[in-house]
Amino acid sequence: MAPRQRKVREIGEDTGLGIDIDGDGKSDFSINLKTIGMLIAGIVTLVGMWFTLQSDIQEAKELPAPVIDRTEYDLKDELIRQTIMDTQDDVDKILEELEKIDERLYELQKNR
Repeated sequence: MAPRQRKVREIGEDTGLGIDIDGDGKSDFSINLKTIGMLIAGIVTLVGMWFTLQSDIQEAKELPAPVIDRTEYDLKDELIRQTIMDTQDDVDKILEELEKIDERLYELQKNR
């Protein structure tokens, strides 16, 4: 009896794996080892991120509620009021410019 010869196939990053879904003998879907490795690494990364996020959420649930003291509230209130006043000043300037433009337009129309 002659010794059986095995076919040895070199496996590299470009070695492809064909999958026949409909049974016609031709591969319908082909994927190589590099792509499989990237998919596994991506899934591992997503699972790791999921568990990290879950632990962060659990930790945040256990922390005490933040206390907003009166000084912080007053500073935020002052900032909002100053922003409103600045916006009002800008609106007044824009209205003055609009009136000037309106007067110039009237003068141009009148001189025609």
